[in-house]
Amino acid sequence: MIKILCDSSLDLSKKLIEEFELTVVPFGVTMGDKEYKDGVDLTPQMIFDHVESTGVLPKTSALNEYQWQEEFEKYKDEEAVICLTISSKASVTYANAKKAAENYSNVYVIDSLSLSSGMGIQAIYARKLARQGLSAGEIVKKVEDRRANVQISFATYKLNYLHKGGRCSSVQLLGANLLKIRPSIIMTNGSLGMHKKYMGPMAKVCKKYVADTLEEFNKPNKELVFITHASATPDIVGAVREELLSKFQPDRLEETVAGATVTSHCGENTIGIIYYNDQI
Repeated sequence: MIKILCDSSLDLSKKLIEEFELTVVPFGVTMGDKEYKDGVDLTPQMIFDHVESTGVLPKTSALNEYQWQEEFEKYKDEEAVICLTISSKASVTYANAKKAAENYSNVYVIDSLSLSSGMGIQAIYARKLARQGLSAGEIVKKVEDRRANVQISFATYKLNYLHKGGRCSSVQLLGANLLKIRPSIIMTNGSLGMHKKYMGPMAKVCKKYVADTLEEFNKPNKELVFITHASATPDIVGAVREELLSKFQPDRLEETVAGATVTSHCGENTIGIIYYNDQI
């Protein structure tokens, strides 16, 4: 049995975590003088309420070397442990896991160069390969060879959270709010950045975002597609689903709710589609 560990930024539902036998190691999230565990005793609504009442974003703590060593120690007698982490360009979590893994000959660490369901889809791929009987080394190579094909992007409702996190200026924030600009954010080579700008009601924006994404990344693998959102309203989720299904029919379409990483950086009503862009 090959263990597959992931940090909690993978944003998969409990159902998927159980189905694909994944082990999740939660980030610590500090709000005020209290610390929570991402996905354990912290909900997106708690984050929204905290920001609304204090004006301050939560602080997400990278998993340190000692925490990873504690996890790896549990599985030192397993055949192998494959550990996937949030992008090394977004957190030191990968570097810490890599350092801890030096003490274990059966541990392999993968920099997902992604986050949220972009990492989740890689963890699921790893499990599918393990079930086919591939060795840990073969799995790691295939996951790393394919990770550049992960399409992960989001449409955001407001820039308030990005502004609080220092990712956009006060001038950009003011202009966006006045003109009702809804930017999309995309992950490229492990880093998040602004991509396109939309205007208007969020449901309408989402249809255009989905259409543009599928046009730009036009080889979506139908095996598995995600709609991942930070507590988006039903009309916004419905608009994304409707536009997605009007363009092509995924074999499996999963809706997941974003955890602390996406929620605390992008805010409420952020929504994205995630898939491998490598359909032949």
